[in-house]
Amino acid sequence: MADASKAQPSDRQLVAAMAAGDAQALHALTLRYARMLTALVLRFCAQEADAEETVADVLWQAWSEAKSYDPARGSVAAWLVTLARSRAIDRLRARQARQPPAGAAPPAAAASAGDPAAALDAAQQAQIVRTALAALDAGERAALELAYFSDLSQSQIAQRLGIPLGTVKTRIRTAMIKLRQALSGQR
Repeated sequence: MADASKAQPSDRQLVAAMAAGDAQALHALTLRYARMLTALVLRFCAQEADAEETVADVLWQAWSEAKSYDPARGSVAAWLVTLARSRAIDRLRARQARQPPAGAAPPAAAASAGDPAAALDAAQQAQIVRTALAALDAGERAALELAYFSDLSQSQIAQRLGIPLGTVKTRIRTAMIKLRQALSGQR
């Protein structure tokens, strides 16, 4: 029985092997945790396809961030659960943001399709928003666009832009304040 436990590497050994580029270690970790992570994510996402895609994203993130895993902060299982929970919440929030509230009026473009004056008004409003976005600092605009148009979390934006998470939060908040100020006089 002792020989069988030696044959199977520990979770920490698998993560260390992943950090060294061993794809077999990722495969072994996937076999070990994919079902559990899928069950967890299904609590947030009602659809199994969404859950499976989220788990695939989590495992890819674990692969790409294996070097940054810190055993002092918790077990590999806890790390994976934390990643999965965060991804599931991000996916849920993104889905909710894309769905209009029940009983909401149709978008202006759809409502104005038959009314030339309404279509002109919608086009003017779109131009005002584009102008306000163009007036933002390039860093603020990049963070805001990644957050709202690419459905990335603030952590993912920080990683993609190579800047600290606090900087991302500040840029997004500053951009939103500037947009609110620029657009408040336009209504």
